[in-house]
Amino acid sequence: MQDEVDALISAWGRERPDLATEPMAIWSRIKRLDQHLDASRRHAYAEHGIDVHEFDVLAALRRGGAPYRLSPGQLVAATHVTSGTMTHRIDRLVSRGFVERESHPDDGRAVLVRLTEQGRGVVDAALSSLLAAEEALLGSLSTEARQRLADDLRTLLVLQD
Repeated sequence: MQDEVDALISAWGRERPDLATEPMAIWSRIKRLDQHLDASRRHAYAEHGIDVHEFDVLAALRRGGAPYRLSPGQLVAATHVTSGTMTHRIDRLVSRGFVERESHPDDGRAVLVRLTEQGRGVVDAALSSLLAAEEALLGSLSTEARQRLADDLRTLLVLQD
């Protein structure tokens, strides 16, 4: 089975036979898969009226477990954005009724962000749609092939850190 990356590598091999193009076989495919994944995620979230960034914050709160609240700093760490960006995202989620700000029980000067019931319902539904979309992207890969791929990608990620 051939794909567009095979054609790309073949063309580079013809034009630049002096270069080792093997990395393209992996990275070009990962890039193209990322584009498919991004489109699937955006669609899955849009079904529930949220965007990718809103899902990231809501999901961080949901994964945190009951009582589903974190400090803005914890949300920044979980989502890898700046504090200013997080403030904007929290403001938007508060205005939509998905989260609430509340005083920290141990430090009255600090604030916690808490997932509301409405926010929990939205993130749970969006997660179900996301997982269905991701399952569809995996197509007919066997359980063993999925495990090998996950293991290899984990190894590659660990080597980057």
